[in-house]
Amino acid sequence: MAKRNREHQSLGDVLKAYIASKKKLARGLQRVSAQDAWHRVMGPAISKYTEGIVLEQDTLYVSLRSSVLREELSYGKEKIVALLQEEMGDATVKKVILR
Repeated sequence: MAKRNREHQSLGDVLKAYIASKKKLARGLQRVSAQDAWHRVMGPAISKYTEGIVLEQDTLYVSLRSSVLREELSYGKEKIVALLQEEMGDATVKKVILR
């Protein structure tokens, strides 16, 4: 009969280890996290003009319905990236492209 490992781990630690071992799952969760972070950071006023958010590699592509808003936000891309990184807790997003 095999001996059991009596070391206890929290459920959160076990889930983090499992997600880290599954690259596709981790990437999918990063995409969802980036979308949620965009809506939390930018607020409801900008979220209502947002049509689509896609995370590819380290670039967040955001489709906006308003060309005026797109132009206005383009001046603060570096700040938006910093806010998204702070909200997500990592440097997943390094660049924002506004479409």
